[in-house]
Amino acid sequence: MRGGAGKRFSRSFLKSCGTDSPGLPLGFFFTSAMDPVTHRHPVRVTYADTDAMGIVYHANYLRWFEVGRTELIRSLGIAYKEMEEQGTLLPVSEVSCKYHASARYDDILIIETRVDFLKRASIQFSYRILRQSDGTQLVTGSTLHAFVDRGGKIVKVPAALRAKLNS
Repeated sequence: MRGGAGKRFSRSFLKSCGTDSPGLPLGFFFTSAMDPVTHRHPVRVTYADTDAMGIVYHANYLRWFEVGRTELIRSLGIAYKEMEEQGTLLPVSEVSCKYHASARYDDILIIETRVDFLKRASIQFSYRILRQSDGTQLVTGSTLHAFVDRGGKIVKVPAALRAKLNS
């Protein structure tokens, strides 16, 4: 699927993506030939995700960042688990997270994950977590990862992943 910046999506397209909320279609797509891969994945806030005030506990957003990047890679046809089984690991070396608004129990959130850059042995993802009902931006952040082998030695990006991200 391709779409230009600011393009409005048809209701049938949005429904096929799992939402009829303009601007929040699910699934990955390229917005132009030069834009990075973006993936959108829904999650529902459970009681276990909230603190005593009924607000999502701050560390859960980092867990949802992991869900976002795992699902982005899966959407490319590569299972994170398979990459690890082949000996390539992707530890987090940096993380940033900015909180803009609170999520609460039973909210449906959209985890929007994007690849910012892919270098010889590293990758950076950026994230936006939105409330699906009103599109409110709740959290933005990023994670930087190194590609390493089981011994912790830096390795090149797996060829299959590089090919999928560059196609």
